[in-house]
Amino acid sequence: MKQVVLAVLILLGMGKVQAQQQQSFLDNQKMFPKVGAAFRDKEEQLKEEFKKKGLDYPAKYIFVRSFKLDSELEIWVKNKVTDTFRLFKSYRVCTLSGKMGPKRKEGDRQVPEGFYYINDFNPNSSYHLSLGINYPNFADKILSDPKKPGGDIYIHGSCLTIGCIPLTDDFIEEVYILAVNAKNSGQDFIPVHVFPVKFGNIRSLDYLGNFALKDNSSEKFWVDLKYAYDYFETHHKLPVILVDEKGKYIM
Repeated sequence: MKQVVLAVLILLGMGKVQAQQQQSFLDNQKMFPKVGAAFRDKEEQLKEEFKKKGLDYPAKYIFVRSFKLDSELEIWVKNKVTDTFRLFKSYRVCTLSGKMGPKRKEGDRQVPEGFYYINDFNPNSSYHLSLGINYPNFADKILSDPKKPGGDIYIHGSCLTIGCIPLTDDFIEEVYILAVNAKNSGQDFIPVHVFPVKFGNIRSLDYLGNFALKDNSSEKFWVDLKYAYDYFETHHKLPVILVDEKGKYIM
C-alpha cells in the first residue's frame, strides 16, 4: 500500500514539474506588468499591420538591422527557415551616442558596429523594456580593450542612451513583442546587424567616405560590413559570417 501511495505522489510531482515546464516563454513574459500591458495595447495593431502587408502574424523568425547615422532600426520577418526575409517596419532611433566607428572600450560612448544577436530580454528595464545584444562578440574580444571592452548594450526605450540603441517606449514595445513571439516560436538566435550607415543611401555613404579619411583604422572594417549588407540586400537571406584569429569578419 505504501508503495502505491509513493508511486501516486511521484506521478503527481512529475505532473507539476511538467506543467511548469509547459509554461511558454510568451506566457512567462506576459506575467511582467509592462510586457502584459504592451501585448494588450499593441498586439491587435501589429496583427493589422502584418495583414496589410500580406504577412502572417506572429513572425516565427525576425532579423534586426540598425543604422547609426541614418537613425533607423529595421525589423525583417519570415515564417519558414527556407523563406527569404521581408521588411516589416522601420523604426526611428531616437538619438545617437558617440560617432562613426566600432566600440572598442568601456566608456567610449560608442554604439557597437558588427554582427550580434539578442542575448537578453529585460521586462523590468529602467529604460521601459530592453533587448540585450551580445557585445563584445568574438571579433570585439580580439580587437577591443582586453581588460575593459565595455558591455551592457541594449535596444531599449526611454529615448536616451550612452552607447545603446534607443527607441521611444511605443516603438520598443512593438519590437519587444515581435522578439518575444519569435523566441516563443523557437528562434533562439535572433540576429542583430549594426552598421555605421545605410550603405544604399548615397548621402550617408559619402559622409562615411569623408569620415574614413580621418579614421583609416575603421575603413577596412566598414568594407567587411558592407559585404554583409550587400549580400542581404541582394538575397534577403543572412550571410554566413565567421571571425578569424585577428578578429576580422569573413563571409
